[in-house]
Amino acid sequence: MGYRSVFAPGSFEGQTIVVTGGGSGIGRCVAHELASLGAHVVITGRKPEKLERTLSEIAEDGGSASSVSFDIRDEDAVRDAVKRVLDDRGAIHGLVNNAGGQYPSPLEAISKKGWDAVVANNLTGGFLVAREVYTQFMKKNTGSIVNMIADMWGGMPGMGHSGAARAGMLNFTETAAVEWGVAGVRVNAVAPGYIASSGMDHYDPIFATQVIPKLAGLAPLQRMGEEAEVSSAIVFLLSEAAAFITGTCIKIDGGSGLGAKAFPLLNQNRSRPYAGFHRAVKPKAVPGT
Repeated sequence: MGYRSVFAPGSFEGQTIVVTGGGSGIGRCVAHELASLGAHVVITGRKPEKLERTLSEIAEDGGSASSVSFDIRDEDAVRDAVKRVLDDRGAIHGLVNNAGGQYPSPLEAISKKGWDAVVANNLTGGFLVAREVYTQFMKKNTGSIVNMIADMWGGMPGMGHSGAARAGMLNFTETAAVEWGVAGVRVNAVAPGYIASSGMDHYDPIFATQVIPKLAGLAPLQRMGEEAEVSSAIVFLLSEAAAFITGTCIKIDGGSGLGAKAFPLLNQNRSRPYAGFHRAVKPKAVPGT
């Protein structure tokens, strides 16, 4: 059984799409879906072993993929990596700015080093990759960029460093959509809410045991999202069906960002997840997995 995408087979035939942070979590899922639709996917990350595992999976499924290992926070490394991809592939038709990371902490306990690291991971690094892809290729050839942010509307208590960076990435998305529209380049974002992804297993035990089990109950749909539900939104924004969409953000949060604090959310099990990713691995921290 392969990836159960809702998009037509061959939708991305002949395209090269870069997915940062493609060795695990949502990035791995996106890479699999795009490869199943005919794209050659270039996955990036800091750990070659994680990238190799995903490359092997895609090859086993009959897809085409390659990898480049670098740190998105290193300007020179980003510039060189984009050049290497273009030297190898000749084009970058799409970029999924997925790489990032954070850790739970109240604002008063965040050091400058910790703040800078999270902002670099979730804002500066994405800017550097997008800028280099644009200046080295898309400025003359068009293309599509999708940036990863998060449900940070109304603040992000417990992860203020990430919330600030994600809000900055939304503004960058809107600004780039205006400035780069002259080149026919579309720039959009997706904002996942509570997604059952492998990244949850990297949080400290207290957060995993006391916070994560409560997350499903915070959404009107009364469940957590699937990686495939984020991937499908990203693939849509990269596709020709979204040719007149730029500067926007799709929230993928089951309604959790609507702030319905005065309205009781009743338990229900009618919302059926789209489990399109055949190789999905549920995080241990999510109840029932």
